[in-house]
Amino acid sequence: MTAIRLTKKFTFEMAHALPGYDGKCRHIHGHSYILYVTVKGVPEADPAHPKYGMVMDFTELKNIVHRQIIDRLDHALLLRRDAPVADELAAAYEKVETVPYQPTCENMVIAFVDTLKAALPCRVSLHSIRLCETATSCAEWYED
Repeated sequence: MTAIRLTKKFTFEMAHALPGYDGKCRHIHGHSYILYVTVKGVPEADPAHPKYGMVMDFTELKNIVHRQIIDRLDHALLLRRDAPVADELAAAYEKVETVPYQPTCENMVIAFVDTLKAALPCRVSLHSIRLCETATSCAEWYED
């Protein structure tokens, strides 16, 4: 049977800072992110199966992405672990996430790929991720 791609769109609000960067984004600032997650698989062929005709239930995909990414990052501040005052902010506020990488859109996509690949059921594969931090600026990853 033919492989089909499914895409689900997610939105979340998040702040970050890029310490060491030579532009305005070195300061703490926020974005309204749009995340597109595309998985690929073969639709269930068994007419007796409750997911007959589906590659994956959209609700299942939504739950995975929320559990792995959205719930953690929505309305959070994302900082590199060695950023100035990262420890103090993390101690003072509930939703401060620290990561071992510079929290650029590109690096976030790489982290999301690793996270989602590990969380998806074996019957589907991650095909692509597109993360837009503004209406005109996005980073994308595609499985080659």
